[in-house]
Amino acid sequence: MIFTGIVMGVLGTLAMDLWALFLGALGQPKPNWAMPGRWLGHVMRGRVFHDDIGAAEPVERELALGWALHYGVGVIYGVVFVVLAGRDWLAAPTFLPLWVFSLATIAAGWFLLLPGMGLGWAGSRTASPWKVRGLGIVAHTVFALGMWLGVLI
Repeated sequence: MIFTGIVMGVLGTLAMDLWALFLGALGQPKPNWAMPGRWLGHVMRGRVFHDDIGAAEPVERELALGWALHYGVGVIYGVVFVVLAGRDWLAAPTFLPLWVFSLATIAAGWFLLLPGMGLGWAGSRTASPWKVRGLGIVAHTVFALGMWLGVLI
């Protein structure tokens, strides 16, 4: 079960990254994983919330740390979902529970990561909060599709 959860988490996260590349080709800015890496570096030093993570002191290897955070969280979500869903779901996986779970996971970004980086609750301090929220919902739907592909494989 744990191995399946890891595969699901990696493929879900990879699907999000491919989606981001597609959006980048359409002119949408690509994610800068150095900033979440910087945020995580400061969290490990005891500071969770910042007014502007870009103005915070850089941390060593913040880009690599950001990528590790991104994939690490995806893997954790995959494993948690499989443990919650159980063997019966694994025997006959359906998309709906996975999608609902994936949409619920956006809460960590909206209510911890974004405010932690100084972007406000659910991106409220960004130039286009509803765009941020909408893109997040779509990205987490893509994450669910990638995880579903993982369990089907």
